[in-house]
Amino acid sequence: MFSVARKSVLRQARTQLRLSQPVTVPQYTSYSKLLSTLALLEQKDGKLSNSSLVAISAGTKLGGPITAFVAGSGAKSVAEEAAKVKGIEKIVYVENASYDRGLPENYAPLLIDNIKKGGYTHILAGHSAFGKNVMPRVAALLDSQMISDIIAIDSEDTFVRPIYAGNAILTVQSSDSTKLITVRGTAFPAPETDGGAAAIEEGSDPKAESPTEWVSEDLAKSDRPDLGSADKVVSGGRGLKSKEEFDRLIPPLADALGAAIGASRAAVDSGFADNSLQVGQTGKNVAPQLYLCAGISGAIQHLAGMKDSKVIAAINKDADAPIFQVADVGLVGDLFEKVPELTEKLKSQ
Repeated sequence: MFSVARKSVLRQARTQLRLSQPVTVPQYTSYSKLLSTLALLEQKDGKLSNSSLVAISAGTKLGGPITAFVAGSGAKSVAEEAAKVKGIEKIVYVENASYDRGLPENYAPLLIDNIKKGGYTHILAGHSAFGKNVMPRVAALLDSQMISDIIAIDSEDTFVRPIYAGNAILTVQSSDSTKLITVRGTAFPAPETDGGAAAIEEGSDPKAESPTEWVSEDLAKSDRPDLGSADKVVSGGRGLKSKEEFDRLIPPLADALGAAIGASRAAVDSGFADNSLQVGQTGKNVAPQLYLCAGISGAIQHLAGMKDSKVIAAINKDADAPIFQVADVGLVGDLFEKVPELTEKLKSQ
């Protein structure tokens, strides 16, 4: 029970608060003051993968210092290249060829060692094959819940991600002390790759043994732009009816536009195109300036991978095809006539 004197003091305090001007108190927490981000960068054959820089873009939305991490043979030269990227305060590199393939069995212990050394609160990576392979194992070793494929950041502990092939958007709040996140490559603008001056530091290498051995890879090589980062994409679907027709119609149109080539899952499953060209929920997410598709009906699985494109153009003989509901430009007609006609007109210009 309060004494009379105590009541008087409280009454005076309340009166002063009522008379004074309202004061806005910044909502800083001790956690946000200590926030720091480790952005996982990818490299291959000593070359930085620019698509992995989306982790830097997302990190700037969080605030706090951003440290980039890269490992493998030629990691130091990759670190020197990445040091020019704006937004990075420091780059930690580990020079060891055993990390070239990004095998999670030895890459995860490497990350754990450097995460604990740096005391990072957020670990970010692109939602690529590499990020999806390594990050879940790191999360398990840290006993943290992984948050995958985010498209927005609300705060240091709240993130937005699509579910049900992009038909619903989920807001997730995490209470884990270390948050492990993969970032959709098309959701954040690419950072400026010039003008930065990050410090470069050698990281610790636990040299963990990997029970998995890399045997070989068989990649489809092309001089065309990379599908994941191209400004223009030409995609073909099941409507092309065969691999021969796909190869006859789609590559010339892509060459006329200077575009990358994509394909629907139906086209890939039918053997018309290589698996590396698949666009969609189980393929690659793309967001080019122009996405031109022919013979693609517009299944939900495919739309999930390309609906963020700036301009969507579609050619299909079915006027009621779902693709026309998202297309900015639609051409109803026989693609076997329209695609060669469009290709010739583009070549003449």
